[in-house]
Amino acid sequence: MSPMDLVDSMADILRKWLPQQRWFAAKDIPIRQVSAVQARVLVDGDPLLVHAMLAVDLGARVQHYQVLLGFRPTLPEHLVHATIGTVPRGLISYDAMQDPQLLGVLLGLIVGSRDVDGLRFATEPGEILDPDLRSRPVLAEQSNTSVVYGQRYLLKLFRRITPGDNPDVTLHRALHAVGSEHIARPLAAVRAAHLGVDTDLAFLQRFLPSAADGWPMATASVRDFLSAADGDVAQVGGDFAAESFRLGETVAALHSDLRMALGEFVEGPEYGSTRAADMHRRLDHALAVAPRLRRAEPDIRSVFDRAAYAPPTAIGLQRIHADLHLGQALRTPDRWVIIDFEGEPGSSQRDRVTPSSPLRDVAGMLRSFDYAAHHLLIGSKARDRVRDKARLWAQRNRDAFCDGYATVADDPRTDVELLAAFELDKAVYEVAYEQTHRPTWVDIPLSAVDRLTAGAPTP
Repeated sequence: MSPMDLVDSMADILRKWLPQQRWFAAKDIPIRQVSAVQARVLVDGDPLLVHAMLAVDLGARVQHYQVLLGFRPTLPEHLVHATIGTVPRGLISYDAMQDPQLLGVLLGLIVGSRDVDGLRFATEPGEILDPDLRSRPVLAEQSNTSVVYGQRYLLKLFRRITPGDNPDVTLHRALHAVGSEHIARPLAAVRAAHLGVDTDLAFLQRFLPSAADGWPMATASVRDFLSAADGDVAQVGGDFAAESFRLGETVAALHSDLRMALGEFVEGPEYGSTRAADMHRRLDHALAVAPRLRRAEPDIRSVFDRAAYAPPTAIGLQRIHADLHLGQALRTPDRWVIIDFEGEPGSSQRDRVTPSSPLRDVAGMLRSFDYAAHHLLIGSKARDRVRDKARLWAQRNRDAFCDGYATVADDPRTDVELLAAFELDKAVYEVAYEQTHRPTWVDIPLSAVDRLTAGAPTP
């Protein structure tokens, strides 16, 4: 049986398995059909390793996903949890990204810069990698699947595939080429033709074992402040403002590195109206899933329209991170590092790669401070008592971030209407997301919508 036939024989099994995966983007839409677009054997024997590209028919559209499928006659106990189902020839199929043996094979293919039936594994120029490292999957919820090798390398397997270059690979390479200190070094990539277009499928980079995630660092600070008797946020142990300041410096330096690597573009007269039209389009989508936004719709559209006619920003247009928040920032012992340059989940390829204002990244981080400050209030009996303290923490850290940014680049608060529009646009997106996935969280972005539409907004 060919690998294509083998994968196609799993169509019904995969149709049930895919919605259970945290990286599958269409969990709430019935799958009509799953079929193999490509399938190739990477390792023959026991275990068998098959790389497959799947077309998932959702009725109104088709999405493409990448899977690595392992096959064994019987599964050892440590792989039972990864079971997908039984297939012809009496084999049990399972998620190969959970199998240390097959993950070691993947690393070997990368280290050897192998080409397997058009699937090209290639190290970055000058990189010499160690093939003999133990692997462990990264269990955190995410839209891709990541594996750590020996506390030295991080492999990210892109799950939902769009033909062409992945911004995560493109921007890491560009930043590394100009010597940016604020990324993890790129080490290798995996590419193949998909729908006739050369496409990034996986990315290996330096793992930062001593780094701390910015989100739990920030939320620990919030927890300390909300539980403290002292109402002065600067005097409470765990104050995060100094880190927010340094993070602002880092983001500004990253934007400078991106301009150096990929250039800067002057806003044309048409950009303002195009920007506002995109914001209105996203609002239309959000209104369809979150009717509670309708009460603020006229004010939201007014803020977007003001941004359309705002004077062109002196900062200009450039490639940006496009999904910046505290969870995309890692604190090493000596600096902040920014990760995951793929762009906002679910956004189009055009939105991911089109030059935009750096203020869009600033707005994303300002929203993240707001989330960090308020998420602990969800379901809390002390919600009303500590709400003002949460707002105080958010404002202090938003200010500190902007102050830090302003030491390296223009102060983002100078373009107040444009920054407010970007932040409101992000809040509208968050309302739609929370209404769909976490309804108990929806009050966080709704409160931001109220704040940003009430008079002259400030960061």
